[in-house]
Amino acid sequence: MPKKSKKSAEDGDGKSTPGSGKTEKKVSKKMAKLALLAGSDPESEGEADFVEKNKNDLSKLKKQTKKQESDDEEVDEDYNPYLDPEDRENGVEGGDPPPTDDTADGAEAKLSRKEKKKLAKQKQYSDQLEALKAEDQFTLSQAEKSAKSSNLVDNALDIKVENFSISARGKDLFVNASLTITNQRRYGLVGPNGHGKTTLLNHMAQRKLNIPPNIDILLCEQEVRADNTPAILAVLNADKKRLELLELEKTLTVEFENGNADAGAKLKEVYEEMKAIGVDAAEPKARRILAGLGFTKEMQERPTKQFSGGWRMRVSLARALFLEPTLLLLDEPTNHLDLNAVIWLDNYLQHWKKTLLIVSHDQSFLDNVCTDIIHLDMQKLFYYRGNYASFKKMFQQKRKEQIKDYEKQEKRLREMKASGKSSRDAEKKAKEALTRKQEKNRSKQKNTEEDAKPTELLQRPREYLVKFTFPEPPPLNPPVLGLYDVDFAYSGQPALFKKVNFGIDMSSRVAIVGPNGVGKSTLIKLLVGDLTPTAGEMRKNHRVRIGKYDQHSADQLDLDISPVEYLGNKFNLDYQKARKMLGSFGLAGHAHTILNRDLSGGQRARVALADLSCRAPDVLVLDEPTNNLDIESIDALAEAINNYGGGVIIVSHDERLIREAECTLWVVESKNISEIDGDFDDYRAEILEALGEEVMAKAE
Repeated sequence: MPKKSKKSAEDGDGKSTPGSGKTEKKVSKKMAKLALLAGSDPESEGEADFVEKNKNDLSKLKKQTKKQESDDEEVDEDYNPYLDPEDRENGVEGGDPPPTDDTADGAEAKLSRKEKKKLAKQKQYSDQLEALKAEDQFTLSQAEKSAKSSNLVDNALDIKVENFSISARGKDLFVNASLTITNQRRYGLVGPNGHGKTTLLNHMAQRKLNIPPNIDILLCEQEVRADNTPAILAVLNADKKRLELLELEKTLTVEFENGNADAGAKLKEVYEEMKAIGVDAAEPKARRILAGLGFTKEMQERPTKQFSGGWRMRVSLARALFLEPTLLLLDEPTNHLDLNAVIWLDNYLQHWKKTLLIVSHDQSFLDNVCTDIIHLDMQKLFYYRGNYASFKKMFQQKRKEQIKDYEKQEKRLREMKASGKSSRDAEKKAKEALTRKQEKNRSKQKNTEEDAKPTELLQRPREYLVKFTFPEPPPLNPPVLGLYDVDFAYSGQPALFKKVNFGIDMSSRVAIVGPNGVGKSTLIKLLVGDLTPTAGEMRKNHRVRIGKYDQHSADQLDLDISPVEYLGNKFNLDYQKARKMLGSFGLAGHAHTILNRDLSGGQRARVALADLSCRAPDVLVLDEPTNNLDIESIDALAEAINNYGGGVIIVSHDERLIREAECTLWVVESKNISEIDGDFDDYRAEILEALGEEVMAKAE
C-alpha cells in the first residue's frame, strides 16, 4: 500500500501540501529552519557558522520568499472588524500596542511605526533562532525495528513505539518510554507543564518516532496565513484531493463537449471518485465547522488578513477538523476559543471517528471528549482507560500504593540496619527484593519498559501541591459595585451597550458568558471604572478594593527584578514571606530568584496571581484566569474562590472552573446582560441547539 501524504494545516500558501518522501521532508525542514534565520543578525560564532554552512540555501530561500514578503506588505494591519471593540481601541492584534509607563518617553517612543515594526521583527527572528538552536539540541533514541516487524506495521493504524528516549539540552524528558495509540480512540495527554508533552507531539508530527507510514498525521499548531483568501476557502482548499478532482472535472468536461469520447469515460470515473470522498458535502461541512467555532456567514467570506491571530488560529483548527486525518494532534485547542466555541468543539469531538491525541488543561473538555488518558510521569507514559475523572481516581490510588511501598522499604531498611547489617548490605538486600518483585510483575504484564534500567531503591513520590489563597475581606454594605442605566460606545462606533443594569455584592459568584466580540471585557472595564459610560453611571462602595486579573496582568510585572524582589518591594514583605507566597501559588523554588523576564508565561501568571492575593481585594474580577495555568492550579483557583468571602466575577472558557465556583451565569447579548434561567447544562444545550447540533450527553 502506498504511503499516504502527511497533511498540513499551516503551510505557507494557506493550503495543505502533501509530502513526497524523505528527501522532500528533509529539504522542507531545512528550508523552514533557514526561514527563521533569514534577516537575523547572528552575534555568536555558532550562529555565524550555521548561516555560513547554509548560505547557498539561504540565498535561494530569500529569492523564493521575495514575492511572499511583497504579499505580506499588502496586509491591512490597521483594520480588523472581528476584534472586541475594546481590543481595537487599545491596539490589540492589528494596531499599535497600548502605551505603557516604561515606553512613554525616551528614544523608543520617538521611533516611527515602521521602525518599531522592524525592531519587533528583528526580535522575533532572534527568538526564533534561539528556539531553532534549542530544537537542534533534542536527542532521540528508540528501539530498532526488525524487517519482519516493519512489514507488519507498515499497514497498521495502531501505533506502538517501545523504549524511546528524548532529551533536550541534556535534560531527560523521556527515558525508555513506550507510546501506544489504538486506532479510533481519543486520548488526553496530561502531566506537569514543561515535562515534554508538546515535545512528544512535535516528534510524532515530524515522524521522528517510528510511526507506520500509512498513518497521515496533522498537528494543529499555527494560525493560517493572513492574505486575501476568504476563511471558507482557506478551509476548503486544504483538501488537495478535492481541488485536483474539481480541476480534472472541469478539464474533462470541456474535452467531452468538444467531442472527445475518451474524456466521457474518464469523467465518469472522476464523478465516482468525487462521490466517494464527498465533494458535494465538503462546503456544508466546512461551513458547519466554522459556524461552530464562532464564524458568522459574513465572517466566513472575509479575507483571513482581516482577522486577528486568535481568529486565524480558529481557521487553522477548522481546517484540521475538516481534513479528518487518521491521527489528529491538538495542543491546547481551547486556548484561543470563547466558551461557546469550546462547548461546540467539545460536542463535535465526542463524535470523532478517527484517532485523536489532545494536550489540554481543561478538565471538563478532557472528561467529555477522551476515551483514554496518557499520563506523563517520571519520564514515562502510563495509560488509563476512561476520561480524566477516572484517571484522577486511579492515579490517586496508585500514588497511595507507591507511598505505602516506599514506607515498607524504609521500614525494612531500618530493621536490617538495627540487626547489625551495614547500610550497603541493607540496600543491596532491598534492591534484590525489589528486582524479584519487578520481574514477577513484568512476567505477568509482559511489560519490558524497565528492562534496560537497573533496579534502584524506591524514592518517595513527589507530590505537586498548589494552594491558592485570597485574604478574607471585611464586610461591606451594598451596593458594592454596579452599573445603572449604562450606555456605552467606543468613539465612532455603534453602541455596544444600552440601558445596562448590573451589580454585585460580597456574596456574588457571577460568570459572564457569551461569544467573543459581544463586549464581555468592555463590561468588566465599565464595572471597575477603567472606562466611562456614555450615559448612566457606575457606583461603588467608597471602601471597596477591586482586584482585577486578566490575561495581560502577567505582562505588567517589572521584568528587570525577580519575583521575590517584586513582591518584597511592592508589599513590603520579607524574603521568606515572599518565597512562601510564591510557593503557595505553585511557582517552583528555583524560579523565585531569576528575573521575571526569564520566566515562562505560566510562571509569570503565578507571580501575577500572588500579586493579586497580596493586594487583599474585597472583590475579585477574573478575566480568563485559567490561561497559562495547569490543571492542578485551576483546581486550586476554584478552591480559593470557594473559600473566599468577597464578591467574584469571572469571564472564562473553562467549564469546570465555572461549575466548581458555583457561579450564576449572566449572558451578554443584544447590547445588554441578563441572568440565565437555568444551570450550565441548560446553557450548553441552548448553544448547541442554536447551531443545529445533536447534543451529546455530558460525561459522568
